[in-house]
Amino acid sequence: MSRKRIDLALQGGGAHGAFTWGVLDRLLEDERLEIAAVSGTSAGAMNAVVLADGLMAGGRAAARERLRRFWTRVSRAASAGTALAALFGDWSFRGSPLAWYADWVLRTFSPHQFNPLDINPLRDILAEEVDFERVRGCDRMQLFVSATSVRTGRLREFRGPELSVEAVMASACLPTLFRAVEIDGEAYWDGGYVGNPSLLPLVAESPEHDLVLVQINPSCRDEVPTAAHEIVDRLNEITFNSSLVKELRTLALLRQLLEGEGPPSAQGRAPFFAQVAALRLHRIDAEEELAQLGAASKLNAAWPFVSRLHRIGRDTANHWLARNFTHLGRRSTLPLKTYLR
Repeated sequence: MSRKRIDLALQGGGAHGAFTWGVLDRLLEDERLEIAAVSGTSAGAMNAVVLADGLMAGGRAAARERLRRFWTRVSRAASAGTALAALFGDWSFRGSPLAWYADWVLRTFSPHQFNPLDINPLRDILAEEVDFERVRGCDRMQLFVSATSVRTGRLREFRGPELSVEAVMASACLPTLFRAVEIDGEAYWDGGYVGNPSLLPLVAESPEHDLVLVQINPSCRDEVPTAAHEIVDRLNEITFNSSLVKELRTLALLRQLLEGEGPPSAQGRAPFFAQVAALRLHRIDAEEELAQLGAASKLNAAWPFVSRLHRIGRDTANHWLARNFTHLGRRSTLPLKTYLR
């Protein structure tokens, strides 16, 4: 059966990455699709390497099982404190004593002080659940993981053969929670600051033209925030969407210039510009549901919350496929022109 090949760009967002798990779970279930390349940041990077490991180990079924096992272990390893938020009846932690205390700790102490042993359960889970030698040899799809260089502030893309536990942990390293991750003498922080996720490697290095963005952080809010926690949450969303918006705007400007110059000359366009001209962009998101959750809930890995996000992701992907599958290979369902306004 001829399958439609797509590239995936997976945004980061802590525990909200369980939404992306749900999306991947549904996409892997659809035999009409094939994932050709993935770019991921933070939780998106974790989903990406677990996906690749599963595909190499046993195909779609194994990938779906590995993703479920990974998120189950993440939830089990979560501190008892994260589950306490459910007692206050608010998935976002807003207004709970736990949120106030956590905010005070993070503003007062650095990770070198409150976590001197640099303990991070996610590192152990990744090392145990993912065979990185198999990931580095992945021939089922291309892989790109983004991190931010602390020294230069620039984006670092780790490609398939370079991937390791350290590279993925660097991509997910929030500097208020964990020490910078050092790789080959360079220190790295979360990739979300400069590429969340990075689209350029998919456009420049993948031969496919259908790029599907799986977005976690809401783009728009109709009301101006007035409460302190609402302002902080919106700043968080804007910060972790800013690099994505800039990349989309750059692609939109390039497309506009290419359309303005008319058909390519006899010599043809450079490969990158040909890819930009042929790019078909799509987005899977659940802005209405995820907008109800505060930034603090990205630290909530309690299983009821994680499984809820998984269900939202599956349902969202299912609805997206029903509406847009026929458009894959034909046209964009997320017009780039919207980013020129």
